[in-house]
Amino acid sequence: MTPVIRLAIGSIVVGVVVLALKLLAWRMTGSIALLSDALESTVNVATAFAALIAIRVAALPADANHPYGHTKAEFFSAILEGVMIIIAALLILRESWHGFTNPRPLEAPLSGLAINVAASILNGIWCWVLISQGRKRRSPALVADGKHLLSDVVSSVGVTFGVLIAIETGWAVLDPGMAALVALNILWSGWKVIRESMSGLMDESLSTETLATVRDIISREAVGAVEAHDLRTRHAGQAIFIEFHLVVPGDLTVTQAHDMCDRVEAAIKAAVEDVIVTIHVEPENKAKHTGIVVL
Repeated sequence: MTPVIRLAIGSIVVGVVVLALKLLAWRMTGSIALLSDALESTVNVATAFAALIAIRVAALPADANHPYGHTKAEFFSAILEGVMIIIAALLILRESWHGFTNPRPLEAPLSGLAINVAASILNGIWCWVLISQGRKRRSPALVADGKHLLSDVVSSVGVTFGVLIAIETGWAVLDPGMAALVALNILWSGWKVIRESMSGLMDESLSTETLATVRDIISREAVGAVEAHDLRTRHAGQAIFIEFHLVVPGDLTVTQAHDMCDRVEAAIKAAVEDVIVTIHVEPENKAKHTGIVVL
């Protein structure tokens, strides 16, 4: 079992525990704001299952029907998570509307709030684990899951303060008001998750820093070549694809050109994890006098 899959399973376990705590807090208080918090946690559990499935599919090796592998499956999971976040926000808005039209006093709020705070602390710790490990292992599904939990933590803090103010002032309408604010925050979070996942599905290039590293490696390692041009990169989940044209002198033998490509490819793989490098060798009359200058 890979570390990424273990983290995905951990998300399911944490999500179920947090959901149980938040449902208990809602049952103890009758707070619509706390119900909105619990509804978001329901989505957390569903999306954690979706992330686990996507990560397992993404780990499958390339086959005849998918020669580039299955790594983009994680982006579909992240988009699904974004859609489910938006659906949760709409459900919360519906509950808040019912609260505005029929406000009611809260029951046993302090003990319920204490349970909700405990759930938020657990969520906060786990979202930090998911985001840090997801970025380290280049897993869009884990990062999306972590960011979703982060929005959950932020909204939970807002809910707690809102319910406390409602208790002190006696303004029951503040409870559904906080629920509506939670829904708006969740809507924004869902949109960001979808937008970031679309960049991967659209084959967005690597970051400026990584591109600079790759260019420097080619310039330094392709000793004996004329130039390198038409550098193209893209990322698909944990996999990174780099391809470019390498112009070599016409009197270079096939073996020499191949050895040069092997040297450049090995250097890139040493600097960039999970990378697939494709180099197209061209004779010097194909030089464009642009791109990467070989030292």
